[in-house]
Amino acid sequence: MDQQRQKEEFQYAYVCALAAHAGLNRGDFRVDNDSIDITFQAKGHFGLGRIRSPMIQIQLKCSSQDLIADDVIKFPLKIKNYNDLRGEEVVVPRYLAVLLVPDDLDQWIANHDDHIALFKSCHWLSLRHYGPTDNEASVTIDVPLTQRLTSATLLQMMDRASAGESL
Repeated sequence: MDQQRQKEEFQYAYVCALAAHAGLNRGDFRVDNDSIDITFQAKGHFGLGRIRSPMIQIQLKCSSQDLIADDVIKFPLKIKNYNDLRGEEVVVPRYLAVLLVPDDLDQWIANHDDHIALFKSCHWLSLRHYGPTDNEASVTIDVPLTQRLTSATLLQMMDRASAGESL
């Protein structure tokens, strides 16, 4: 398997571990033609929202490049992904998740007798309120380092989705 495919699979496992810890159901599409890699759903009534069985959708990206500058990840996003993820006219809230991993594959996981650790960090961004662009190939977006994707964040996203909103 080439390293880009390994990054994709590693991020999928990383985010699925967070969702399992949060108690969310996972689904994915066999064909990714709408820039959605994974969907999470909560069962029944969730939080204080009015929407039953809320869902969120996430586009996964993984990089070992040094993309951090000024407390943000300067991530080059293909224009197709940008356009698919932005805008308010979607039923299910959409997010971008960017996982940063060490350049050395051997440093992605640390195995211990009583646990494993996954490295490095995953961050999220909603492009819901982003506007159109004249760029034709890609758009560099700023993903704040303060927006770490965690089990708690997934639950917050789900809570907002149950109210028909996004974070």
